[in-house]
Amino acid sequence: MQLDTRAQTLLKALVERYIADGQPVGSRALSKISGLDLSPATIRNIMADLEEMGFVASPHTSAGRVPTPRGYRLFVDTLLTVQPIDESALESRLQLQSKTPQKIIANAAQVLSSLSQFAGVVMTPKHDLTFQQVEFLRLSEKRILLVIVSPSGDVQNRLLLTDADYSPSQLVQAANYINQHYSGQSFDQVRNRLQGELRQLRDDMTALMQAAVEAGSDAMAEDDGVVISGERNLLSVTDLASNMTSLRKLFDLFEQKTGLMQLLDVSSKATGVQIFIGGESHLMPVEEMSLVTAPYGANGKVVGTLGVIGPTRMAYERVIPIVDITAKLLSNAFSHS
Repeated sequence: MQLDTRAQTLLKALVERYIADGQPVGSRALSKISGLDLSPATIRNIMADLEEMGFVASPHTSAGRVPTPRGYRLFVDTLLTVQPIDESALESRLQLQSKTPQKIIANAAQVLSSLSQFAGVVMTPKHDLTFQQVEFLRLSEKRILLVIVSPSGDVQNRLLLTDADYSPSQLVQAANYINQHYSGQSFDQVRNRLQGELRQLRDDMTALMQAAVEAGSDAMAEDDGVVISGERNLLSVTDLASNMTSLRKLFDLFEQKTGLMQLLDVSSKATGVQIFIGGESHLMPVEEMSLVTAPYGANGKVVGTLGVIGPTRMAYERVIPIVDITAKLLSNAFSHS
């Protein structure tokens, strides 16, 4: 629904004032802050129209109005003026140089949290679930290091504790068998095929193969996840602190992570910054919360998502560029690592 210029100006002024102080905004205040030369009666009529269209609401205890999720949506989509941010200062805070991917991700979540004063979340890069090759290294009697190399060159290690003591030549033979027959597949696929094919191998090699497949499958599964920083910041958000039901739902989201993963996964399929406003979406379990996200990539391919979780009454003009630039810096870091 199209709003005329006056209605847009008044809605923008109302949302900005409400974000700033959290109090319902009356017509008298709007006449002062909007810059429009309108009578209070005209402003009241426009606000009544906005309320009828679902962009604002009137709390029972006040003559003023507050934005609805629909009002926030119109504001962030068409009325928002994003604040510039110092990209070089943000890059120095992220400390991207000479860091492991895990530390870069943890830093990104912490910086998102500290700059926004809400919760920062980063979905870790999705790993290729297939392997290119494996190698067994004998560390000592009955202790073997399994080395897994993905098609993209990522290397993971897992320690295997075995019942039998394998010789170096046996380990080479086992690795050669797996690489020759199963390279390019997932460990789950290998597990299904091995059940029928291991009967052809000597019994003492069967246990090693099965242990390697289980360890490899676990290694591939456990690396995908979400790093969260600053959850406690949300305890001091006025709109949430007084609502234990909303707080419980929110911290359930952090603890379970499954719903958060689904939410971040949805945003990874989009381009640029996405904003999920609680009340308008079934994806956010708390009506008073919003999630601002952006995907990040490596060499042109999306590998994860990051964002800020905060109240619907957040300073979007500050949070959006923080999320956007952090995603771009993270993409550069992973593309050159």
